[in-house]
Amino acid sequence: MIEALKTDELVAKAGGRFKLCALIQRRLVELLDGARPLVERDGRSDLELVIEEIMQDKITLTFDTSGSGSAVEEEALL
Repeated sequence: MIEALKTDELVAKAGGRFKLCALIQRRLVELLDGARPLVERDGRSDLELVIEEIMQDKITLTFDTSGSGSAVEEEALL
């Protein structure tokens, strides 16, 4: 099991369990569609990569308040 999922630190970083789940799902879809990982793969699975990206504050959730489509956007912090 991924150790970071055993604590609430990851949930706190994402702003709640629902937001964490949404962030993980959206980023996994991006990776499956060919997006490049923001951290080194080092033999890790896509899920492990996403968790590491969150832990390193490489990705966060932002909400689109302009009303122009998707309610949730993913932002890559480089």
